[in-house]
Amino acid sequence: MKQADQQPNRFGRLSVVPNRLLAFFFVGFLRQVCPMVVIIESFVGLCLGKLQRMITEEAILILGVKEELIELQQRIEQIKPYLNDAEQRGTEHSAFNKWLGRLKDAMYDADDIVDLARFEGTKLLADHPQGSSGKPTSYTGFSTFSCFSNIHIRHEIGGKIRNLNKIIKSIAKDKVFLTGNRAQSTERSSSASKMTNSSPLVEPNLVGKEVMNDSKKLVNLILTHNDKKAYKIAIVGIGGVGKTTLAQKIYNDIKLKGNFNKQAWVCVSKDYSPASVLRHILRITEVHHDADESIGELLNRLASAIKDKSFFLVLDDVWQSDVWTNLLRIPMHAAATGTILFTTRYDTIARELGSSYIHRVELLSVDVGWELLWKSMDITEEKQVQNLRDIGIEIVKKCGLLPLAIKVIARVLAPKDQSQNEWKKILNKSTWSMNKLPSEISGAFYLSYEDLPSNLKQCFRYCAVYPEDSYINMYDITKMWIAEGFIDEQEGQLLEDTAEEYYYELVRRNLLQRDYSNFLQYVCKMHDLVRQLACHLTRDECFVGDPESLGGNRLHRLRCISVVTEKDMVVVPNIGKEKVKVRTFSNASSPLRIDDKIFKRFLCLRVLDLSYSQIQNISCHIGKLIHLRFLDLHGTNISCLPESIGFLINLQTLDLSSCSSLQTLPLEIIKLGNLRCLCLHKTPINQVPKGISWLKLLNDLEGFPVGGYNDNTSTQSGWHLEELAPLLHLRNIEIIKLERAVQCSTDPIVHDKKYLKILSLCCTQHRNKPYLEMDVNNIEKIFEQLIPPRSLEDLVIEGFFGRRNPTWLSNNYLSSLLYLNIIHCKSWVHLPPVGQLPELKYLRIVGATSVSKVGREFVGCLVDNPISTEIIAFPKLEWLVIDNMPNWEEWSFVKEDVVAATQGENDGATAKGKQKGMFLRLKLFPRLEKLDIVRCPMLRALPEQLSQVTSLKILQLRKAGRLKMVENVPFLSDFLLITGCGCLQRVYNLPLVERLKVRRCPQLRSVNRLGSLRLLSLGARMQKISSPWILRLQEQRQLLHGEDLDVIIG
Repeated sequence: MKQADQQPNRFGRLSVVPNRLLAFFFVGFLRQVCPMVVIIESFVGLCLGKLQRMITEEAILILGVKEELIELQQRIEQIKPYLNDAEQRGTEHSAFNKWLGRLKDAMYDADDIVDLARFEGTKLLADHPQGSSGKPTSYTGFSTFSCFSNIHIRHEIGGKIRNLNKIIKSIAKDKVFLTGNRAQSTERSSSASKMTNSSPLVEPNLVGKEVMNDSKKLVNLILTHNDKKAYKIAIVGIGGVGKTTLAQKIYNDIKLKGNFNKQAWVCVSKDYSPASVLRHILRITEVHHDADESIGELLNRLASAIKDKSFFLVLDDVWQSDVWTNLLRIPMHAAATGTILFTTRYDTIARELGSSYIHRVELLSVDVGWELLWKSMDITEEKQVQNLRDIGIEIVKKCGLLPLAIKVIARVLAPKDQSQNEWKKILNKSTWSMNKLPSEISGAFYLSYEDLPSNLKQCFRYCAVYPEDSYINMYDITKMWIAEGFIDEQEGQLLEDTAEEYYYELVRRNLLQRDYSNFLQYVCKMHDLVRQLACHLTRDECFVGDPESLGGNRLHRLRCISVVTEKDMVVVPNIGKEKVKVRTFSNASSPLRIDDKIFKRFLCLRVLDLSYSQIQNISCHIGKLIHLRFLDLHGTNISCLPESIGFLINLQTLDLSSCSSLQTLPLEIIKLGNLRCLCLHKTPINQVPKGISWLKLLNDLEGFPVGGYNDNTSTQSGWHLEELAPLLHLRNIEIIKLERAVQCSTDPIVHDKKYLKILSLCCTQHRNKPYLEMDVNNIEKIFEQLIPPRSLEDLVIEGFFGRRNPTWLSNNYLSSLLYLNIIHCKSWVHLPPVGQLPELKYLRIVGATSVSKVGREFVGCLVDNPISTEIIAFPKLEWLVIDNMPNWEEWSFVKEDVVAATQGENDGATAKGKQKGMFLRLKLFPRLEKLDIVRCPMLRALPEQLSQVTSLKILQLRKAGRLKMVENVPFLSDFLLITGCGCLQRVYNLPLVERLKVRRCPQLRSVNRLGSLRLLSLGARMQKISSPWILRLQEQRQLLHGEDLDVIIG
């Protein structure tokens, strides 16, 4: 041990008792200080983990800096005990904040030095002669070879480490730290909640009842005034009270859908961009526009698009009236009629906008707030509800009677003991009234943040890099978290799996809000109030806006930049010789040109997101970004990658998807030994380097092109399937051009991939060209070899031209499968028997053009055996989509021989009863909520067994031209859509349907026994034929419910 480590000082040596005693007093002090403590604690853990892993690596041994790194590790370990379990409190201690800032900078510098040492050591290893085994020689210390040939590099890195050790030593001796308030805290630190794998808590519809009533009132108001040139309604209320929820309900109301030619929704936000607002409206209304058009050109396009049309526009979260008065007012006057719905926090804004009607969303009542709390926690016992009522009401009041705050605090309370004492601990926390929080942020949000485990705090704060109202993609954000080092390694689990657990935990706690229009639930948003908290916590490190507006003093302190600008180019300000410390740089604006300075000056980058930018050439200087882990070039027009990309030895994610001009991957790709994700989805790659199997850490490989088979060159047209065999960490793989594959000698190919969750198997479709018999036989054998592991959750089969489906899809082998997409399998005459897959939730079948009948084979029953016992088919399926099956005529789950036998019965009722007895033993779709039948013009009838489906909410029938009747679906409870069904004559016995929409059904003569129908929407051309049965439905509504049926025609 070096002399510096042996000398005792006021900070103390690594003796147990003094450290614990000092830590006891110090933690009490830290509980009163800023949230930076937890940030530093996380970085300390990160640095120690890295140091521990790399000190014995050959790259460090050959560099000769092992002793310096050991000293660095020991000094950081000395600091760590004083940060453990520190809680966050508001602070006035500016001196202590500066001390923490110095410590944090030191931890960032340590992280950079670790990368630099590994990078230079790896270069030395690459140049070092290898032994007879072909592997680098092992070292026990600093070799003579590396000393004399690379002494300058060794000296430089050793000097950096020694300087950092001095800085950390100085920080440890700082008088602010040593003379801090050591008074014992009166409040013991409670540990943060652990993550839970429990099922999601229920979302009670209490607030929804009020929203429904208000929505109905405002929709009727809009319809009454829809002939006005510009009718303006404002929804006003404080943040988090439910303004956006109400506006969404109005925007999606079926009554309004047929009353406006065009409609658009745009979130304006506080620092809105006029060009972005205009582009968003044009995109929503499907108006073509170029990326480089000026605001004036965009305004002209909008005016032309809505000229002489009716237009419904929602402007959500308006902070300034000029978005209307100075931007949208003039083009909107081109519309024949227009309704504009604003949401805003301020009455003054509503008046400045000239609102014709102002609707105020009030806070919840105490009783409703309390009911929302306990129902959000799924408390069912009446005695427990009464026991917790008084303290629960106090908590609801602390939440300011805001629905969002109540839901957030429910997630804090849910995993704890449901006792008065436990709830009192939450109620009495000083966090509720933090002095330093902005006034609009409820203490409930900070309390929820405080309750997070340490690593989740980092992940939550990082979400501030997303601009307001942005969609947050789970696959992107989790890879960024990994790149920043926020994810702990767990034995037997990939970092990506752990990161997804973190993501879903933030969703469960309502800190991220799912987009329920996305069935796979990998897209979410952050409520603006919650985002304000994240922005407050990262205010000194994260910037969202135009970086050119930053002064040099601000830029050199930043760690994250997300670009939002009106300009067509990202310009980086000059800060002289100051080091740029930015670790994340993200393009969040419309297509931008990128300043080359990013590759020359932003040398600390971990995350570089240039997706959808106008960059066409990647600078060779990118090789200097040795810390880079995440590089996203999705949707750019690059045509090649520089050779210097091979220097990015830390790169984990390389996203080249949808790069339409990129056809070749450089040889240097296979040098990226830490690469975990290579995305080539929808990129026309036709030349790849040999050796993809060397990238052992790859777990996400999208767009793997099959090809190759040329042993004489270093590149090939694609990769062999056998090259997948060594990639044991694969978690998500998309294999394309499978028609070019040859049978493999390696077996299995993907079966042994224990982490594999998502698998896409794709063939290129031949257009108007029959397949040769040898090709058909070959593709069937290839697919037989591609046996997935049983743990697979998501499967896509696209363009398969074999006649027989793979045997592994013909039973319940894939026992964990959740999502199945079968696309353009045009040679199958029967659908695969997937009805016995026990976990399947989503099934989509598109383009099975040879199928004419769907029957019991689809269920998975043996066709030659009668049903003797009850069989449950599709036990967990929630959504079924069948699309583009032009030859499909019959859908029944009763065997033809049963039908034929019963047709001979003299008594029709007896025959029908026997048939019914047969299929009653088949329990079909017990959890199905949504059924879509699209572009199936020959389908004659829906299966009778739909009458058993008790959970069905939505049935949508589009372009089912020969369908004559929709009847006897007694449990369909919400919405029926029928459009383009030219032979449809009757809709009958749907007693629970509340909404019916019919378009282009000219033969529909009878609609009856829809006792719950409250809304009927008809196409304009159906007005004449519908008048008789509309009258009956109106009378039925009055008789059963005492109110009018809402009828929309248009």
